[in-house]
Amino acid sequence: MPKLKVPKSSPAIDMTPMVDLAFLLVTFFMLAASFRPSEPVTVNTPTSTSETIIPENIIMVTVASDGKVYFNLSGAEARKEALTSMMGKYGIGLNKEQIEKFSFMSTFGCSMNELPNYLNLSGDAQKQFVTKGIPIDSLNNQLKDWISFSKKAALNSGKTAYEEAKKSNKNPNIDDFKPKYIIRADGKALYTKAEEVIDVFRDLNISNLNFVTSTEFNPFK
Repeated sequence: MPKLKVPKSSPAIDMTPMVDLAFLLVTFFMLAASFRPSEPVTVNTPTSTSETIIPENIIMVTVASDGKVYFNLSGAEARKEALTSMMGKYGIGLNKEQIEKFSFMSTFGCSMNELPNYLNLSGDAQKQFVTKGIPIDSLNNQLKDWISFSKKAALNSGKTAYEEAKKSNKNPNIDDFKPKYIIRADGKALYTKAEEVIDVFRDLNISNLNFVTSTEFNPFK
């Protein structure tokens, strides 16, 4: 009995649904992504062979090459809480829109009196804003107050995140949710200025400081 010959043909795959899915995913990530705010100052940190990654819950002080001091606190709710405390102490009034804008800002370096005008500026205009940095002198040590209020706010937000992680049965380590204190100093900044910042942390009994550096080649690896 003769064999039937089945005509050979290459399989055809309709890629239209996959292309549609790819575009949907790209659109979703574009709309859902939160872009990192631009930094008001560029800092060239010293190099080291350390590879420790900066954690999420941080309180960071930046010392620029000209000696100006900048501040940053992670977490929108923690930033709002710290700002509310600073507003109460220094008698500065901000509207709801300004407070919301501050909660999503990055590093800033101005006094409380300058903050309302600073918040009214666009991102590019903020880079051109002329300021002496956050006051750190003995008669007006606003940096110390920022760190103190931010410590309390960061502990509260960390505790909330820890409780949420426990509910998710993730068996979290509570130390991972505590705030980490970071100093980021430009390599050209005077050591005396960085020492003033360190002294502020010491006055608040904060000794577990971390220093940001740029990665360099480790010859012993």
